Amino acid sequence: MTAPTVRFAPSPTGLLHVGNVRTALINWLFARSEQGCFILRIDDTDTERSTPAYEQAIRDDLTWLGLTWDKTFRQSERFETYDAAAETLKQAGWLYPCYETAEDLDRQRKLQRAQGKPPVYNRTALNLSASDRAQFEADGRKPHWRFKLSGNRVAWDDLVRGEQAIETASLSDPVLIRADGSYLYTLPSCVDDIEAGITHVVRGEDHVTNSGAQIEIFRALGGTAPTMAHTPLLVGADGSGLSKRLGSLGMGTLRDRGIEPLAIISLLAKLGTSDNVEIRDSLEQLAADFDFAKIGRAPARFDEAELTGLNATLVHTLPFDAVRERLDAIAPEAADPAFWDLVRQNCQTVADAEAFVPVAFGQITPVIEAEDQDFIAAAAGLLPDGPIAEDTWTNWTAALKAQTGRKGRALFMPLRRALTGMETGPDVGEMLRLMGRERALQRLS
Repeated sequence: MTAPTVRFAPSPTGLLHVGNVRTALINWLFARSEQGCFILRIDDTDTERSTPAYEQAIRDDLTWLGLTWDKTFRQSERFETYDAAAETLKQAGWLYPCYETAEDLDRQRKLQRAQGKPPVYNRTALNLSASDRAQFEADGRKPHWRFKLSGNRVAWDDLVRGEQAIETASLSDPVLIRADGSYLYTLPSCVDDIEAGITHVVRGEDHVTNSGAQIEIFRALGGTAPTMAHTPLLVGADGSGLSKRLGSLGMGTLRDRGIEPLAIISLLAKLGTSDNVEIRDSLEQLAADFDFAKIGRAPARFDEAELTGLNATLVHTLPFDAVRERLDAIAPEAADPAFWDLVRQNCQTVADAEAFVPVAFGQITPVIEAEDQDFIAAAAGLLPDGPIAEDTWTNWTAALKAQTGRKGRALFMPLRRALTGMETGPDVGEMLRLMGRERALQRLS
């Protein structure tokens, strides 16, 4: 196969969330798996809603995830190119002006439904004479421009869905240019795909019905339609839509929650595929695993609990060098390999290590039950002199067991509560070495 060229084309009118990141990821993995090219195209033709801040946030999020691009451009810098393409289509009769208002079109659709017909645009505008159009213009109406579909069957071999076909006779001629002269998504996208040499369009299955018209636009512009791949959409763990929760599933929010990029990528890359969902070592490994044949047809279920679990699994394996700066930001004394090795198994995120900083290095409120006071006093008296050594915990608890007769939970839990103020947590013997003898005696007394 020729090395593919793909694109991810977000609009800078909002922030990236798990749904559009999954689309970007599939494009990126496919390109990398075939030594191809990944293009970031900023679809900012909606100049009123697009902002530089959103564009920068998109770039920052993709970079944070590791989805770097080979080329990038903005559509807002290419209006002259789109104008030239539109003029070509007008001259060839593919684009024609329409003067119906929104109310006119609504009445037309209602009448068609009442007659048992599909609510497809009836192409009345094709019958307008030059004088009719001149009169509309004189009345102050500006035309919107529709692309004239062939009415034929358009078929393609979808890399995910297999053989697909759209009867364009069942579709309304799509509006490509609004009455105010602004472009809808379709024309600029097709023009850019042709000029950028896009070989594959990989996107969600909600775009399947648009594909027939877009393939015809590619042909009208003198190009060849890219190979299509339409992937199932993400849904919630219960099968419901994610639209109401996308704000909480944005990359910025997940980053603030301490979710690691590789946890997000590992989950999104494998959801809805025949592969197991588990942490992979790297994006490169995920790219090596990639195959469109593994993507199923059923909606991919996104479960936040699964993401949290994957993140915890990843955090438990993170080496100290990978978290040094974040631990230092929590507290300088936390930037200690021994501390991280001790606490990481009890962390779902790196930030969770903060809870153990005062236990190891600061002040806490010991928890000593009334029935344990004599036992804890005995423990204070038996704590060996000198620095805490590797065998201090074993020797100390053995002496306590011999003197008090306590064993098992009755022996260890009161010590844990007194020394750490917690019911659960890292190994108490190792924590004792970090806190030191003086701090331990303060808590025991």
